[in-house]
Amino acid sequence: MTRPAEVRVRRLVALPAVAAAALAVVAAVLWGSLRDLEAGRRSADEALAAARAVAPDLLSFDHRTVEQDFARAQSHTTGPLTGHYRKLAAATVPEARRERVSVQTVVAGGAVSRAEPGRVEILLFVNQMTLTGDDGRRLVQARARLVMVERDGRWRVADMNPLLGSPPR
Repeated sequence: MTRPAEVRVRRLVALPAVAAAALAVVAAVLWGSLRDLEAGRRSADEALAAARAVAPDLLSFDHRTVEQDFARAQSHTTGPLTGHYRKLAAATVPEARRERVSVQTVVAGGAVSRAEPGRVEILLFVNQMTLTGDDGRRLVQARARLVMVERDGRWRVADMNPLLGSPPR
């Protein structure tokens, strides 16, 4: 039969072991969360840089090289957006040539709105200059939401939507 003093000693000895096990579990969970956060941050940085680099290709064309411009834009896309660019090119090429329309796009700024490893949503602010054959010029400040996904070690645009309305001043 054990004495009450021995029971108290056993409990006192077991308590640090239980606390250490609980701390080990908490540390493992936190370590996993930290790795996920770091992977998301890395994805965000890479995808934002890629979006800023490819947006001018996606949103610009010159009436003299419009077919090549749309082919280049399409090379930055994946999924259904690739098919959308094919249809857009078919509709835009004849009119751009006939009207001698060119669009030049410059990225003014951008930010990550949501990030997870391998998929990042980006908000870009762009300035677009539309030039027409009759020397007409029009500057538009616009916004676009891009969904970037990592495919084969490269960030590609899986979805792109213009945001309607005036950008904030």
